Amino acid sequence: MATSPDTLTARPGRPLSGVVTAPGDKSISHRALILGAMATGVTEIEGLLEGDDVAATARAVEAFGADVRRLAPGRWRVTGRGGFRQPAGMIDCGNAGTGVRLLMGAAAGHSITATFDGDASLRKRPMKRVTAPLAEMGARFEWAAEEDRLPLTLTGGGLSGLTFTQTVASAQVKSAILLAGLNAAGRTVVAEPEKSRDHTERMLAAFGAHVQVNDQGAGWRITLEGGQTLTATDVSVPGDPSSAAFPLAAGLIVPGAEVTVRNVMLNPLRTGLFETWLEMGADLMVSNRRAAGGEEVGDLTARHSALTGVVVPPDRAASMIDEYPILAATAAFARGETVMRGIGEMRVKESDRIALMAAGLQACGVRVVEEPEGFTVTGGRVAGGATVATHGDHRIAMSHLILGLAAERAVTVDEPEMIATSFPGFVQMMRELGADVG
Repeated sequence: MATSPDTLTARPGRPLSGVVTAPGDKSISHRALILGAMATGVTEIEGLLEGDDVAATARAVEAFGADVRRLAPGRWRVTGRGGFRQPAGMIDCGNAGTGVRLLMGAAAGHSITATFDGDASLRKRPMKRVTAPLAEMGARFEWAAEEDRLPLTLTGGGLSGLTFTQTVASAQVKSAILLAGLNAAGRTVVAEPEKSRDHTERMLAAFGAHVQVNDQGAGWRITLEGGQTLTATDVSVPGDPSSAAFPLAAGLIVPGAEVTVRNVMLNPLRTGLFETWLEMGADLMVSNRRAAGGEEVGDLTARHSALTGVVVPPDRAASMIDEYPILAATAAFARGETVMRGIGEMRVKESDRIALMAAGLQACGVRVVEEPEGFTVTGGRVAGGATVATHGDHRIAMSHLILGLAAERAVTVDEPEMIATSFPGFVQMMRELGADVG
């Protein structure tokens, strides 16, 4: 197989089988580094995702004064000094949206000034959803070029707690506010109309903070008293369900396939895709359920399945917002329509993922109707044979490569190097399962 530095191609025809292990969860990896840096003492992390996004966060917390060392593959040590120090230079967060937003929240509680920037993709992503509540708490922001976009300079310290009601469920916004609230005067409260992933609340508790979480029907209310300190603790990072979704999707759509992914996190706020696949008729089984790092994990096996289109409940979006691209790819092989609405957040991710998935699927012969807040995919014949523009978005690239493994003809994606932001071992893992990717 010839590999081009500019493109990557997935070819149909090979049966897929095997057992692989999910890479470490990206969301938990970011949080483990940040909380370890804010804590006092030594935090040892097992299973850290070593993608580009997490590496950017590791460099950032080191710039804020923590000692960060890689001990072995996936094993890292963070020595925190009880808070962030004044950085010597600009904080470059690369492509890491989670990293920059959580880091801003953590930095806001300290009497320091820091300039945050990122790559061209991150510079397009909105930041006011985080900076606005942090400004209400007392942080100050200066925008270098365009308001609501990086680069920006934050001056922290002297914060007061606030009560903030989210209009859209966002774990990044919630987490930034809670991290700032650790060093704010008084009480910080975040009310969510819909539940977003709760990794920050769980990890704060593991690091010794008292966080009160009250269930309120579809949402919850999180309360944190200011002035709390964190104590270092060891963290075991479970496997990332967002990454596991790609080999599992291949198992569902490639004829004769049977794929098992071990150590997948099964937090109910992250399993919306798996629920949707089951509703579509997927042969998807969970075995060996167990606890790891405060989360439930298990081994998932996906077998080739006759899928049927469904209407995905809009209130499921918070539990699977990163998985809609790969859901759309699997929906291309389902009988009938798969309707995905209430997912306008996809338009402000690393790219406009609704527009790019619609364009890529259409180029591969799939019928797609795009809407402002979603899209509908009508499954059936998938011709393939296209070169898909990814605009540097790793999930767009991986979703179309999985599509290419079951299409009639090969599918090529551009800018494949961006896959390393979240899943540096993607190509190797798919080849281990028998996929023709190169």
